Amino acid sequence: ALTNFGVETFLQHFLTMTMPPLPRTADCGVINPVKEDFSAFVFKIQANMNKAHRDRIAFMRICSGKFEAGMEVTHVQGGNKKIKLPQPQQMMASERHMIDTAYGGDIIGVFDPGIFSIGDTLTNSAEKFAYEGIPTFAPEHFARVRQVDTMKRKQFIKGTEQIAQEGAIQIFKIPGAGLEEVIVGVVGTLQFDVFEYRMKNEYNVDLRMTSLPYDHLRLIESMDCHPDEIVLCTGAAVLQDFRDRYLLAFDGEWSVGFLTKHNPGLVLADTLSV
Repeated sequence: ALTNFGVETFLQHFLTMTMPPLPRTADCGVINPVKEDFSAFVFKIQANMNKAHRDRIAFMRICSGKFEAGMEVTHVQGGNKKIKLPQPQQMMASERHMIDTAYGGDIIGVFDPGIFSIGDTLTNSAEKFAYEGIPTFAPEHFARVRQVDTMKRKQFIKGTEQIAQEGAIQIFKIPGAGLEEVIVGVVGTLQFDVFEYRMKNEYNVDLRMTSLPYDHLRLIESMDCHPDEIVLCTGAAVLQDFRDRYLLAFDGEWSVGFLTKHNPGLVLADTLSV
C-alpha cells in the first residue's frame, strides 16, 4: 500500500504529466483560463438521468475563473439573460455528488429546465462573448419516424425534442407539417436502434420508421426565395431543425451542382455546427 508520502509524490508527478487548462477561442479573441471572470460552455445534455424525476442535466466545461454554487451568470445564447446555477454536481460512473466550487478545466453538471443547448456560453464577465460553436458530424442515414399510437402524440413530441437537444441524434421537421412525424438523421444505423429503444423505455412510445434515400445534409446559409420555392432535384428535400434553421437533404454530391444552378442566391454551408 502507498504511504501518505507515496501518494503525495505520485500526485505531484501525475500533475507534471497532465495538461493544464488551455486557452479557448471566443468571438472576442482567446480567453485565458486564469482570467478571473467565470466562463464555461455546454458540451453535453442528457435527459432522464434519473427516470423517477425526469431530470435533464447540462454538462459544461469551465474555461476560466471560479465557479460557486448558486452564482448568477449570463446565458449568452439565451438573449444575455441572467440565471442562477443551483445544485451543481460532478459525476463518476453512476455516482454523483453536489459541489460548492469548481475551477478552470473542471466539468460540472447543472439542472437544465430546457433552456440550454450544446455550445451555449455562460459567463459573469462584464464583456459578453461566446465560445466557438462545436462542429457536428453530418448525418449519412435518414428515416421518417412516427408514433404507432396516435394517442401518444404528447410523449412523442417531448421525446423527440429532448433527444434532439442532446445532439447525439439529429431530428428534423418537415416545414409546414406538424410533429406527428419527424425525420431522424444519424451517422451510423445503430443509432436508429438507440433512438427507438430510448423512445420506448423513457417515453413509452412505439415507433414506425421508414428509411429515406438521403445521404447528405447541408445547412442553408442564405437564399433569395422562400424555402417552399426552392427547385429540388430528385431525391432532395427541405428540412428544418429544432432551431428553425433550414437545411437541404439530398442523395449524392452531384445534387449540389443542380441545386445551386437552379436556385440563384442559394448558399450551402460546408459543415454543420451547433
